[in-house]
Amino acid sequence: MLVKTKAIVISSIKYQEKSLIVKCFTQSDGLKSYFVQSAFSSKKSNQKIAYFQPLTLLEIEANHKNKGTLEHFKEIKLAYNYQSIPFDITKSSIVIFLSEILNYSIKEDGNNENLFIFLETALHWLDNHDEISDFHLILLLQLTKFLGFYPEIPKKESNYFEMIEGVFTPYSGVSCITANETILLKKLMELKLDLPQKLFTVNERQILLKIIVDYYAIHIENFKKPKSLSVLKDVFL
Repeated sequence: MLVKTKAIVISSIKYQEKSLIVKCFTQSDGLKSYFVQSAFSSKKSNQKIAYFQPLTLLEIEANHKNKGTLEHFKEIKLAYNYQSIPFDITKSSIVIFLSEILNYSIKEDGNNENLFIFLETALHWLDNHDEISDFHLILLLQLTKFLGFYPEIPKKESNYFEMIEGVFTPYSGVSCITANETILLKKLMELKLDLPQKLFTVNERQILLKIIVDYYAIHIENFKKPKSLSVLKDVFL
């Protein structure tokens, strides 16, 4: 079946000497993996290696056989040409980190257009704004709405967050974060991507990042902590 759709590059793995296996999150069909033959050959001008960098926004035409095997691109072009992300070490580090998170988090096949639009909008925002210190934290927490484990809305008297059930509670337990950490999480839950903000200190940001990554690890089967996590921590020092 020939499909035209937007796609977000999640990962690309070199196969043998010249080829790639590229995982994309498509607007039309959710997760799809593609075999790109001779991706490193200059003769393949319509399948440039630059198209397959983490979280690149593409417009593709592809043959989807939907048989559980690798699909093939027919045509590829950029849906949006990033103006700042490739040239900004902080933004590019965020993108690499988020691509790893998405690679371990999005499991489903099939259409999820709301998630696609959320990610596409967030990437546009990142490319077009300078105050991005809390961007990755806001995005990761908002992403849990689409993954099915967004924290329960807190009540005033609930001073602790219980990680396994994803609820706020008045009593501390083995799987609860501390009261101070809970205050930070509540504060993060009030933030939105569409407003510029820098509300956390470096130390608070590191604490929140650890909480969120641990929360993902609890709720997503076979989740692996991103290799780029240490790099992300360094760029926000």
